[in-house]
Amino acid sequence: NVGKRKAQIAAITQSSGDLILNVDSDTTLAPDVVSKLAHKMRDPAVGAAMGQLKASNQKDTWLTRLIDMEYWLACNEERAAQARFGAVMCCCGPCAMYRRSAMLSLLDQYETQLYRGKPSDFGEDRHLTILMLSAGFRTEYVPSAIAATVVPDTIGIYLRQQLRWARSTFRDTLLALPVLPGLDRYLTLDAIGQNVGLLLLALSVLTGIGQFALTATLPWWTILVIGSMTLVRCSVAAYRARELRFLGFALHTLVNIFLLIPLKAYALCTLS
Repeated sequence: NVGKRKAQIAAITQSSGDLILNVDSDTTLAPDVVSKLAHKMRDPAVGAAMGQLKASNQKDTWLTRLIDMEYWLACNEERAAQARFGAVMCCCGPCAMYRRSAMLSLLDQYETQLYRGKPSDFGEDRHLTILMLSAGFRTEYVPSAIAATVVPDTIGIYLRQQLRWARSTFRDTLLALPVLPGLDRYLTLDAIGQNVGLLLLALSVLTGIGQFALTATLPWWTILVIGSMTLVRCSVAAYRARELRFLGFALHTLVNIFLLIPLKAYALCTLS
């Protein structure tokens, strides 16, 4: 019991197939997932491909419903847009297929990853994806390959998961910087937008809190702008998914402001 990364490496080195499928223990695959991912991998330029993730326990709590919508947006907006330009920046661990020959050439780098002199023990999927892109392979997204995974059903578990993911994102964004110039310019814009957008939201919230603390007046313009952007985003998602439930994703803005932004600030200060 030495961790997921060591287990993956043991399995890969003992395997003989051309393709490796990584599946988390709490994930259930649709019957056609393997064939659909394998079809995408017929192109030798593709080093990895991921399927679409859904929450298998979606109906358990309000949080699992929210996470299921979050997964849909992450897959069908972020990953789908990145795949349009040949570089999904993170082939998610619950369901991702890799080219074995490519993985074998990257195993030493994957196994010996360090951060500030310490072995890395989180963010395996994002790091492996970056290594694939660094080696010159494309990474793809297959929306019709459906994988259902168990998601956190309590705030405590959710925040611990998000803390790991935030640290991985910050660390591997730095790792990806040398790779970005060799990819489509959209990927650079995407990387900048995801980080600058979060910073602008944090500054807006802090400015609003400062206004309230100093003048005892509510920051109506800040509330109006954030609320309007939330409404637009949720409406577009509801239209694209053809599901009105996505209007309820507006609740995620409150989770983001009051829980995830402070957590990501803490993650940035505790990367090692």
